[in-house]
Amino acid sequence: MSENHSRSMPGLSVRADAGTTVVELRGEVDLFAASHLAARLDALSSGTCPDLVLDLRGVSFIDCSGLGVLCRTRNRILARQGRLLLVTDSGRFLRVLRIAGLAGVFEIHPGLPAPVEAEAMSVTVG
Repeated sequence: MSENHSRSMPGLSVRADAGTTVVELRGEVDLFAASHLAARLDALSSGTCPDLVLDLRGVSFIDCSGLGVLCRTRNRILARQGRLLLVTDSGRFLRVLRIAGLAGVFEIHPGLPAPVEAEAMSVTVG
């Protein structure tokens, strides 16, 4: 059996809003995407006191390698006295976190924090 490696990487967009880096992910975060995503998140969390928001509302699937990337990013950010916030309104994703024993590990919100949301709206509208 041959594997299909022509599949596209998940969508990823990055923007900076008042000192916070917002990363919006779309698609599947699986073994195929994990190394690419880890490299991008490593670069985005390399400074001192990184403030990173991962908007996962567009993620349709995440496996254990994707969870590993989230945990790695969290550990890197905390070691640099920074903050990681996950944004998701998916009951399925929250269930995966509970099953994996990670429910209390991440700061999770159903939507973007107010200052970041306001900045995103002004960029979209303006």
